[in-house]
Amino acid sequence: MMKVTAFNLVQAISCLPKNRDFNYVSSKTPNKIRIMDVRMPAGPITIRRWNPNKGESFLTAKDESISSEMIWRLANALSEGDPINVDRLFAGSYNTRSVLETLVAHTPEFYFCYPGRIMDKGGITSIEHGHKHIIWTPNEPHENGVLKEKNVDNMAISEIPAKTIVYDDIIVPDKMLTGGALDIDVVRRHTQIQIALYIIGLQLGYRTWIAQNDMGIRYKGVPLISQPNIISSLSSDDNLLSRNHAEAEAKLIDCIWFQNGKFMPAVMEVEHSTGVTSGLTRMKGLYDMIPEFRTRYVIVAPDEDRDMVIEKCNRPQFKCLDARYFSYSSVEELYHICTHRNLHGVTQEFLDCYMERVCHFS
Repeated sequence: MMKVTAFNLVQAISCLPKNRDFNYVSSKTPNKIRIMDVRMPAGPITIRRWNPNKGESFLTAKDESISSEMIWRLANALSEGDPINVDRLFAGSYNTRSVLETLVAHTPEFYFCYPGRIMDKGGITSIEHGHKHIIWTPNEPHENGVLKEKNVDNMAISEIPAKTIVYDDIIVPDKMLTGGALDIDVVRRHTQIQIALYIIGLQLGYRTWIAQNDMGIRYKGVPLISQPNIISSLSSDDNLLSRNHAEAEAKLIDCIWFQNGKFMPAVMEVEHSTGVTSGLTRMKGLYDMIPEFRTRYVIVAPDEDRDMVIEKCNRPQFKCLDARYFSYSSVEELYHICTHRNLHGVTQEFLDCYMERVCHFS
């Protein structure tokens, strides 16, 4: 499945015609926009905008910024063929959201559209004229620098409340927070994803191993090592790794799922701002101990790191892992389902809907 990143959006915007005034998507908005600077690879983007009807001009307009955070937020929400309401995405915040929408809509792979809106009033359902959206159609490019409307007369949208992912009461031991503010944020994000993986495994009926050096984490007031279905020691537990004398190679791997004492659905390394080579190396060490055993070797990483994950997973020394990529957004989507639905009867193959195979074999 193709994904858009902030890098893609910024690259496309940087290719728009220079010294050109762009009209907003909405014809009711008289304002003009001009790009002043595009900072590669992921922003920010500096623009000027003005309203000629009020006597304003390019020369009187001030520089304004579209932040990298905004660009990533839009990129992470985009899926091929699915309309996005930019105002709703940003919940009415960020006063340059319509500027970003306009610039993206002028690039070749994006159109604006007005899908129908399914309304339910007092039990009576109707389809009403919808709001403005943008839609990503990479296989139907149009001329660069031109606004194009896509006909979506047969498309209707039923809006549901946006998913909110809550990580409740996670305490990271002080000894894990050894760096500055950035390092602290990285450790906390890494821990949140580990907890999400544990909860997913718990819901799917798996027993979970969490890296030995992370067992001091407290979740909802209880040490992780004391949580239900957490394996406290690989060597003293009857599992596939202890039977194959592979505990030493597994003890620092971020998360491993076990099922029924016979299966190991996934071996996962969570990578956040550290590259993925160290995680692949740890998993390769485990693979070398149990080369005939079938499991999923998985790199869990931010959505924006997908290209890097693919490149490193395809290096010759790691190709034997046939590694998967489990994006943070996919983890949180599955975590949301697991915390809001009572899943049952789910097979291991269900995981393949979320874990992308990224190795290329000729």
